[in-house]
Amino acid sequence: MRYAMITGASHGTGLAIARRFARAGYGVILTSRSAAQADGAAEIIKKEYPVFAAGYACAAGDEEQVKQIFHDLAAQERFVCALVLNAADLGMNQPSLTVLLDEWRQVIETNLVWNFSVMREAAEHMKRLGGGSIAVIGSNTARRAIPDRSAYIASKGGLVALTKALAVEWGEYRIRVNVVVSGSIKTDRWANQTEEWRQIRRDRAPIGDIADFDDIANAAFFLCSDEARIITGAELCADGGVDAQFLPKCAR
Repeated sequence: MRYAMITGASHGTGLAIARRFARAGYGVILTSRSAAQADGAAEIIKKEYPVFAAGYACAAGDEEQVKQIFHDLAAQERFVCALVLNAADLGMNQPSLTVLLDEWRQVIETNLVWNFSVMREAAEHMKRLGGGSIAVIGSNTARRAIPDRSAYIASKGGLVALTKALAVEWGEYRIRVNVVVSGSIKTDRWANQTEEWRQIRRDRAPIGDIADFDDIANAAFFLCSDEARIITGAELCADGGVDAQFLPKCAR
């Protein structure tokens, strides 16, 4: 059995990604800040699919915890061949002139430094398998900035650059590293807004709609699949075309 690890997998996009891999027959390892939520998500997978599923608590920034998870998996002869980095600190409401440096730094530590530590541990598993694939869930805000989220935007831009660096450096081990560039996603926040608010967001996308959880899951799965075997160091936009345009449709 092949094994995939998904971070931030207890709900929403992360859980959808885990379901997509499980549907393809992968055993899945789901991480969350909460052990109870990670275990609960793993139970959902096991009820829906006849595959191995395990949840692990994994606090952002805890490198020793990351090492222990991969050590435990290796001891069970469960080597990760696919990694999807979905967990992130959203860095909301942080005006650049007033945000505390510790708050700003925490977003960078979580989204860039901690993600790198997970990628590096996964790469050791993949080297033993003769190759593997890493997909980072990025954001089009890395190139289309919005106010009061400079740390988040900087971290997502850094992840794109890191992806390219690791794709080059780890290519000799046949480890592929790519980014899914997401835009707005139909999260709980989407469901709780008015239809007028939702329509404004749809109208901003050339395709007339934005991604749901399964759209992002399918993009991540594709980048980790054999069909993408020659794709590495690449950015796959899954944002309805928002990243491709100069002005949103509603502003023309």
